[in-house]
Amino acid sequence: MAVADDLADDLARDVLIAQDEMGNDRFYLEVAKVQFTLSPSMEEGFLTAIRVRLAERRGREFLDKRLAAHRQG
Repeated sequence: MAVADDLADDLARDVLIAQDEMGNDRFYLEVAKVQFTLSPSMEEGFLTAIRVRLAERRGREFLDKRLAAHRQG
């Protein structure tokens, strides 16, 4: 369901922002537990969006570091 995917992704984005602000890199798991009790399918979409966004973040950090090293060197 496209609406559920969009909502899950919006929530994932907001949770990652809050997580960074709070300094709690596992906060998303707490949110997932709350979701599971109401909608396991929404929880699944949320966790997928979290994993994709975290992977993109790590990939971008790697790219930025490697590019900066290349430009210095």
